[in-house]
Amino acid sequence: MNQADLRARAAAIRWFHRMDLAGVVTDGLTDCARVLPTLHLPDLTGRTVLDIGAWDGFYSFEAERRGAARVLATDWFSWGGPGWGTRAGFDLAHEALGSRVESLEIDVMDLSPERVGQFDVVFFMGVLYHLRDPLLALERVSAVTRGCLIVETVADLVTYRRPAMVFYPGSELNRDSTNWWGPNVPAIEAMLRTVGFARTMPMTRTHSRPYRALRAVYHAVRGISTVADSYRQDRVVVHGFKAGT
Repeated sequence: MNQADLRARAAAIRWFHRMDLAGVVTDGLTDCARVLPTLHLPDLTGRTVLDIGAWDGFYSFEAERRGAARVLATDWFSWGGPGWGTRAGFDLAHEALGSRVESLEIDVMDLSPERVGQFDVVFFMGVLYHLRDPLLALERVSAVTRGCLIVETVADLVTYRRPAMVFYPGSELNRDSTNWWGPNVPAIEAMLRTVGFARTMPMTRTHSRPYRALRAVYHAVRGISTVADSYRQDRVVVHGFKAGT
């Protein structure tokens, strides 16, 4: 595929991931290259990786680039469910990159060792807060995780030290009715331990009060959320580890 054809095909897709496809950079909403350092990915060389909620597939292809022996990209919400995304971006990226990443359209709640196997490293990024039943979903995810789980999610009540979550019955979070829960870090860690992870490790720090205040005002001006709601919220990364890892 030449650059002109790739550029034209990429321009016809609504992307969520900003990613480089052999010299053509997609017009995605999320600059994944900037997010990568916050995830603190382990060494993936020779390991098996499951990417849950892969969407356009940036993290799946990144795992392959980092030497993973096998990568399975899964999605349902964005590929065939109620999300606004499609599978078109993943398929074009797969072709453009000459990738060997496997793919399967499957809902989080349908994950099981019988359906997909177990994996050394599991990516669970940008998914948890979209689920009606987060603890049940984490049970499904735990069952397919052999080693390390990487959770990236919206968090709420970020300064509250007890495990707690905020429920969003409408479109309170980012004007999106598919956002249901905002757990704080203690809640994420407690849920991970409850579903079978031997230890947990938060990988992000709570932003300072001035930073959160300025961000809250910015979000309020843009009509994304109220100052009070945005001030309590952040995005966090937590790693969970199975016994022996």
